[in-house]
Amino acid sequence: MATTDRTRPVHREPSVPGDGPAPSRMPGHWLLARLGKRVLRPGGVELTGWMLDSLELGAHDRVVELAAGLGATARLTLARGPAAFAAVDRDAAAVARLGALAAPGPTEVCAVRADAADTGLPAGSADVVYGEAVLTMQPYPAKRRVVREARRLLDGVGGRYALHEMCLLPDGLDADAADRIAADLREAVHVGTRPLTPAGWSELLAVEGFTVTARRTVPMALLQPRRLVADEGLVRALGIAGRALRDPASRRRVMHMRRVFRRHRAHLGAISLVAVPTPSQL
Repeated sequence: MATTDRTRPVHREPSVPGDGPAPSRMPGHWLLARLGKRVLRPGGVELTGWMLDSLELGAHDRVVELAAGLGATARLTLARGPAAFAAVDRDAAAVARLGALAAPGPTEVCAVRADAADTGLPAGSADVVYGEAVLTMQPYPAKRRVVREARRLLDGVGGRYALHEMCLLPDGLDADAADRIAADLREAVHVGTRPLTPAGWSELLAVEGFTVTARRTVPMALLQPRRLVADEGLVRALGIAGRALRDPASRRRVMHMRRVFRRHRAHLGAISLVAVPTPSQL
């Protein structure tokens, strides 16, 4: 696999993205990664699988994954044998891991160190672009820039874009309630989290030139035991729990995140949308 880097060199590349800060200060998703969690998407493997099925990946597709992270979805994509696959992430350790991925058959694979809103990849170089758990953490203008970059990468007719993100429920949720939930999430996960309602995600795609063709929502159960086992398998799930039990600081953070998710469970979900470029804007 080829690896390219569009950022300045770094002196240290930790083995796990985000490794280094104390558990009390680390972004929640990288804390979970350090404990051994590999599936960090809000809807878990189930919603990721639905997204990939709905994208109908074929042997002739050139695929770009934005903010590819630990490579869990990249492996699922490569197993479907696309013609080419580019994994983009801005974290040096993530790109190092992604650079070690191999694909069966003739798939051309590369890892790129770059921001999801500015990949440096050529315009029109992809048939499929997708991103998971990247837009939720961005303010609205940054969300638009990432979606705009996906639109730039797609090669006109036949291009497909998908997202898999956290969402607020229902569509008519009061703005004050949405602000309170967002504030609680930011305090718990130490990332500027601001999910949208399903209608809000659809509107975001529409303003950047996409038409939604498929949508699915599932409960936001990232830290529920049943979801943990479904996503990671029993052995790995037990290992994650064991490491958290042996690390009091990490355990406190994980339990705090879980309490926040449960407190707002009536208004938190996970959503995936699949969209195509709007014909009038091709």
